[in-house]
Amino acid sequence: MTIDHAPPDISAISKNDPLTLEPVTPAAGPGRRAVPRWLRRTVGPLLLLAGWQVLSATGVLHRDILASPGTIARAAAELIGDGTLPAAMGISLQRVAVGLLLGGVIGISLALVSGLSRLGEDLVDATVQMLRTVPWVGLIPLFIIWLGIGEAPKIALIALGVAFHLYLNVYAGIRGVDEQLIEAGQSLGLGRWGLVRHVVLPGALPGAMTGLRYSLATAWLALVFGESINADAGIGFLMNQAREFFRTDVIVVCLVVYAFLGLLADAVVRTLERLLLQWRPTFQGK
Repeated sequence: MTIDHAPPDISAISKNDPLTLEPVTPAAGPGRRAVPRWLRRTVGPLLLLAGWQVLSATGVLHRDILASPGTIARAAAELIGDGTLPAAMGISLQRVAVGLLLGGVIGISLALVSGLSRLGEDLVDATVQMLRTVPWVGLIPLFIIWLGIGEAPKIALIALGVAFHLYLNVYAGIRGVDEQLIEAGQSLGLGRWGLVRHVVLPGALPGAMTGLRYSLATAWLALVFGESINADAGIGFLMNQAREFFRTDVIVVCLVVYAFLGLLADAVVRTLERLLLQWRPTFQGK
């Protein structure tokens, strides 16, 4: 006896049959949204600016308390036109770059010593953990006494904040490497430095990127504190001058510049993460 395996004739199925399969239109995926993501992300800031302008135009928000967006835009154009703002940005960026480099070298070096060796951990970790609990902003008077009132205390303040964040995250990344990966590397014949190079350091890279993002945010915060004390140039110097003359428009311009530079630095780190961590799939949201 033979069994007929021929598929049923779909054309013979009535359209009124409840069992008839209907074509399903897939839901809009991440790449099929009707509104671009960058446009959706601008809605909140635009609504904030619109509400701010309305409050200023109706007199609810007095200009002596906070200038209107139009006044702030004109002040920014003036500062850019006469070269004051670009020069201040260049000086502030230089301070952050030097402090970030110095703090990064110190923080990563200490994390490698402490994370790769138990002896290094015993010698380094307790001291760093003790020092990081001290409010680093409170060290400004000591920095001024030790280093004077020039560039050195500002850079030291930035480097100190950067070093602690990088140390904690790189150290946690090294100690968070899966032990099974270490055993697999040893079974493949990797020595100590081979394990460090091919297993430990790549495994600690996500933690290092996280530490870099925190460090950049701390660097800008430290710059604000550093430039508010005995600064004769930079964005903080502009803010201090504007405070003396009650120029809220210039103060807001400087705050916007701080925010823009911080956002730009975060975008750079995100780009590095995409380039260096392509091997790590992550959840992107739905």
